[in-house]
Amino acid sequence: MKIHEYRAKDLFRREGIPVPDGVIARTPDEAKQRAIELGGRVVIKAQVLAGGRGKAGGVKLAKNPDEARELADKILGMKIKGMTVVRVLVDKAVDIESEFYLGIVQDRTQQCSTLMVSAAGGMDIEQVAAETPEKIIKLPINPETGLRPFEAREAAFRICGGKTALRIADVMVKLWRAYAKADSTLAEINPLIVTPNQEVWAVDGKMNLDDNALYRQSEIAFWRDHLGEVPEEYEARVAGLSYVKLEGNVGCVVNGAGLAMATMDLVKYHGGEPANFLDIGGSSNPDKVVKALEIISRDQNVKAILFNIFGGITRCDDVARGIIKAKEKADIKLPVIVRLIGTNEDAARELLAETDLESAATMDEAVQKAIDLAKGATS
Repeated sequence: MKIHEYRAKDLFRREGIPVPDGVIARTPDEAKQRAIELGGRVVIKAQVLAGGRGKAGGVKLAKNPDEARELADKILGMKIKGMTVVRVLVDKAVDIESEFYLGIVQDRTQQCSTLMVSAAGGMDIEQVAAETPEKIIKLPINPETGLRPFEAREAAFRICGGKTALRIADVMVKLWRAYAKADSTLAEINPLIVTPNQEVWAVDGKMNLDDNALYRQSEIAFWRDHLGEVPEEYEARVAGLSYVKLEGNVGCVVNGAGLAMATMDLVKYHGGEPANFLDIGGSSNPDKVVKALEIISRDQNVKAILFNIFGGITRCDDVARGIIKAKEKADIKLPVIVRLIGTNEDAARELLAETDLESAATMDEAVQKAIDLAKGATS
């Protein structure tokens, strides 16, 4: 789960990380009033759950309250990566002498959380990693001890010196605490700035949280912004489906995350492009299959839909009924290829034999048919 910058900064403040005073505004007049309260010179920042806000024109410096109103009027309502800005963060502006990057992420390679530090703050960290990876310092964090102060100091002195390094090291330790307490998968400050008088401020903040741990994060769970999610992903989650939109043209409906990943890999292996990850789970409820087809068929990029179902807990005949019901209900014109194997597969095949649905006996056959039909629909 992603949370907005102002929410991430709330968690930072709780751990003592220095964050500029800031207030949310939903109208230009409100932004002007907030700027007056903060001393006039402020930064107006679009609050959307997407990167690249600055490049899109969603982050602007206002020299006075009137300019804050004018900039808020331009930013509110703009779209950034398809998301409409409905609120802005009005932050007190601070002078910047230097910028740094601090981040803690789940590192699957190291199988632990990893601290990342760089003197190339304020830049796209992915670009830095690709073009100048030597500028990023990485430190695996022992989950039993957490980030210890001496480890933070060692990392900080590799990017700067003196009292500034000690202040940055202190922020690193506090960032780890915020990350761990919130069950995060990412906590990032970019940039962490140093002022001309050597004060340290986290002027931006980003945190992603583990959905599987939200049951013990009752306050934070209410911070989920449904308007900031991809509508289909929100709709799927409410229906008990796991759905992630991708950029391909082969829609995939699979039961089980492992089989879903294997199916997507096979689509790529045979030269196709998956349009989504969609796991209907272990339920035998035909209505979930109906919802899955409705969501996928709304994606204009999808040219063929592939069902790959292994029936253990999931009954193949229930899935077949769901597919048939969905086609009748939603009037789906896209070609549908079905591979069902496992519990009640014979009954499922009998049901499908009475329809115009394409069937396949193996994964390779099903994937190849889906790719060919998608290419045929595109050409």
